Amino acid sequence: MERVTRLVSQRAVVIFSKSTCCMSHTNKTLFYDLGVNPTVHELDEEPRAGKEIEKALIRLGCSPSVPAVFIGGELVGGAKEVMTLHLSSSLVPLLKQAGAIWL
Repeated sequence: MERVTRLVSQRAVVIFSKSTCCMSHTNKTLFYDLGVNPTVHELDEEPRAGKEIEKALIRLGCSPSVPAVFIGGELVGGAKEVMTLHLSSSLVPLLKQAGAIWL
């Protein structure tokens, strides 16, 4: 849990992902299209640490564990929550507030 807290506090947008997850890919693409440069942690590419982080994400309430998106150090949720924010025009203001985008 400590590791997750430390990682999400270092950048405005942090995504915990798996390289083979289509919903993770969709979320990453959305952020890139919005001009955000998120920090992405591919849990399947970090065998030992990835499993530890995945367990911590589950304890935080992420179900499924990936994608898990943090904006401004706060857990936003997974693909459903991110898309809901985007479709309700709430995602961009949240990204601006976190300093992830300026325009």
